[in-house]
Amino acid sequence: RSTLSSSSAASDVYKRQVYNDDYNTFDHVTSTLIKVCKHRPIQAEQCTYIIHYKGKCIVKKGSYEKLKPMREALTEAGIKAVIE
Repeated sequence: RSTLSSSSAASDVYKRQVYNDDYNTFDHVTSTLIKVCKHRPIQAEQCTYIIHYKGKCIVKKGSYEKLKPMREALTEAGIKAVIE
Protein backbone atom coordinates (compact mmCIF):
# COMPACT_ATOMS: atom_id res chain seq x y z
CA ARG A 1 0.00 0.00 0.00
CA SER A 2 1.50 3.32 -1.00
CA THR A 3 0.69 6.80 0.20
CA LEU A 4 1.54 10.22 -1.15
CA SER A 5 3.55 12.52 1.03
CA SER A 6 2.74 16.20 1.28
CA SER A 7 5.92 16.94 -0.64
CA SER A 8 4.85 14.96 -3.71
CA ALA A 9 5.19 16.52 -7.13
CA ALA A 10 1.40 16.71 -7.48
CA SER A 11 1.24 19.19 -4.62
CA ASP A 12 3.54 21.55 -6.55
CA VAL A 13 1.07 21.96 -9.42
CA TYR A 14 -1.16 25.00 -9.16
CA LYS A 15 -4.15 26.03 -11.28
CA ARG A 16 -4.80 29.52 -12.55
CA GLN A 17 -8.51 30.05 -12.72
CA VAL A 18 -10.31 32.92 -14.45
CA TYR A 19 -13.80 34.00 -13.37
CA ASN A 20 -16.70 35.44 -15.32
CA ASP A 21 -17.76 39.06 -14.85
CA ASP A 22 -20.28 41.47 -16.33
CA TYR A 23 -17.91 44.02 -17.86
CA ASN A 24 -15.14 42.34 -19.91
CA THR A 25 -15.98 41.51 -23.52
CA PHE A 26 -15.37 38.15 -25.16
CA ASP A 27 -12.80 39.79 -27.45
CA HIS A 28 -10.91 41.32 -24.53
CA VAL A 29 -10.74 38.06 -22.57
CA THR A 30 -9.80 36.03 -25.65
CA SER A 31 -7.06 38.41 -26.77
CA THR A 32 -5.69 38.68 -23.23
CA LEU A 33 -5.49 34.88 -22.89
CA ILE A 34 -3.60 34.75 -26.20
CA LYS A 35 -1.19 37.49 -25.13
CA VAL A 36 -0.64 36.56 -21.47
CA CYS A 37 -1.11 32.78 -21.40
CA LYS A 38 0.24 32.13 -24.90
CA HIS A 39 -2.95 30.28 -25.85
CA ARG A 40 -3.69 29.53 -29.47
CA PRO A 41 -6.71 31.53 -30.68
CA ILE A 42 -9.06 28.52 -30.64
CA GLN A 43 -7.93 27.55 -27.13
CA ALA A 44 -8.45 31.11 -25.86
CA GLU A 45 -11.90 31.25 -27.44
CA GLN A 46 -12.91 27.92 -25.90
CA CYS A 47 -11.73 29.06 -22.46
CA THR A 48 -13.66 32.32 -22.87
CA TYR A 49 -16.88 30.42 -23.63
CA ILE A 50 -16.33 28.13 -20.62
CA ILE A 51 -15.75 31.19 -18.42
CA HIS A 52 -18.94 32.77 -19.73
CA TYR A 53 -21.21 29.73 -19.42
CA LYS A 54 -19.70 27.93 -16.39
CA GLY A 55 -18.58 31.01 -14.45
CA LYS A 56 -14.91 30.04 -14.36
CA CYS A 57 -12.24 28.08 -16.18
CA ILE A 58 -8.79 26.72 -15.38
CA VAL A 59 -6.69 28.41 -18.04
CA LYS A 60 -3.26 27.17 -17.04
CA LYS A 61 -1.53 24.71 -14.70
CA GLY A 62 2.04 24.87 -13.48
CA SER A 63 4.32 26.07 -10.74
CA TYR A 64 3.32 29.04 -8.62
CA GLU A 65 6.37 30.96 -9.86
CA LYS A 66 5.29 30.49 -13.49
CA LEU A 67 1.63 31.34 -12.88
CA LYS A 68 2.10 34.40 -10.64
CA PRO A 69 3.23 36.87 -13.35
CA MET A 70 0.44 35.65 -15.62
CA ARG A 71 -2.15 36.17 -12.88
CA GLU A 72 -0.80 39.67 -12.28
CA ALA A 73 -1.01 40.49 -16.01
CA LEU A 74 -4.58 39.18 -16.21
CA THR A 75 -5.55 41.21 -13.14
CA GLU A 76 -3.94 44.34 -14.61
CA ALA A 77 -6.07 43.75 -17.72
CA GLY A 78 -9.18 43.80 -15.49
CA ILE A 79 -9.78 40.05 -15.52
CA LYS A 80 -10.41 38.25 -12.22
CA ALA A 81 -7.84 35.48 -11.93
CA VAL A 82 -6.64 33.43 -8.98
CA ILE A 83 -4.04 30.76 -8.35
CA GLU A 84 -5.25 27.73 -6.41
